[in-house]
Amino acid sequence: MDPVVTELPRIPLAGVIGHPVAHSRSPALHGFWLRRYGIKGHYIPMDVAQFDLAEALKILPRLGFVGLNVTIPHKEAVLHLADIVTDRAALIGAANTLIFRKDGKIHADNTDGAGFMANLRQHAPQWQPQSGPAALLGAGGAARAVVAALFEVGVPEIRIANRTRPRAEALRADFGAKLTVYDWTQAGQMLDGAALVVNTTSLGMAGKPDFHVPLDALDRRTVVTDLVYNPLDTDFLIQARARGCHTVDGLGMLLHQAAPGFERWFDRRPEVDDATRQAVLSA
Repeated sequence: MDPVVTELPRIPLAGVIGHPVAHSRSPALHGFWLRRYGIKGHYIPMDVAQFDLAEALKILPRLGFVGLNVTIPHKEAVLHLADIVTDRAALIGAANTLIFRKDGKIHADNTDGAGFMANLRQHAPQWQPQSGPAALLGAGGAARAVVAALFEVGVPEIRIANRTRPRAEALRADFGAKLTVYDWTQAGQMLDGAALVVNTTSLGMAGKPDFHVPLDALDRRTVVTDLVYNPLDTDFLIQARARGCHTVDGLGMLLHQAAPGFERWFDRRPEVDDATRQAVLSA
């Protein structure tokens, strides 16, 4: 008689794909949560070139992967390879979270906007969406996610300036007349009367050009946040704080945008707290 072989459940695998991907802090974040909750799973960084992307998405589910985070340059391309795309990912034009469903279909979502809002609620609870206009610096993929999230919660007006104006005009075409485009040379002027100011550009990031937009028009009641988290305390935030503004760094957005994916992959909603921040900062 042949021995009975009991098939053990697979250890769930998740990871982040990009090119390059060595800079990602997602492995430190998800690794911390896996250890915290005693989950038998693994989170792996994978450098995947663009021409290998489609093949990787076919193979990884067979190897036990339950989902992925997606970073540059694949966030737009995965939309065309997914079977199911959420409305918010379609509106933003990019996905940062993939779920490999048991029926074999790939589900694509974008949690950047939700992560941005959760970070604001946690660290600037006094800010109210209806309190006044929001002003955004930059018009890239992150800006699209922020615009969609702000309009969804009821911000009455969004002002936006980008170093190349046509990209900002493209956002206006997609989101409508409540979005006003300013020339980059007028970026400092659009801050006048804004209740919220957001830097979505890479200006001020380690290894990138410095932030030089004048902040003279900032009101001390304005909430100011930067999506850059390396360095954690950017010159933009330092200047805003010197003017009396309440500032919010960009690390919280990274942490909060990761939570929905972790929950879908590992069946546990992780807590975003000081211990989580320290685990990522010390990695």
